[in-house]
Amino acid sequence: MNYRAHIAIDPNIRFGKPCVQGTRIAVSDVLDYLASGMRDEEIVADFPQLTLDDVRACSAYAAERERRLVSIQAE
Repeated sequence: MNYRAHIAIDPNIRFGKPCVQGTRIAVSDVLDYLASGMRDEEIVADFPQLTLDDVRACSAYAAERERRLVSIQAE
């Protein structure tokens, strides 16, 4: 999934947190809902301005960010 079409970072919206394009819903908010056990469909039902692809883009964004973190070697 190419999340870049769904996620935007604007310093004037939510203090520059990554948000779903065209909304004020932060990626971290969507990830919190997923972590609490909500299904993609439930999130879309609660936030009709989101699509299933938006929710999946949040997961893809988080996965790529995780891949880019520097790992520390075990001693």
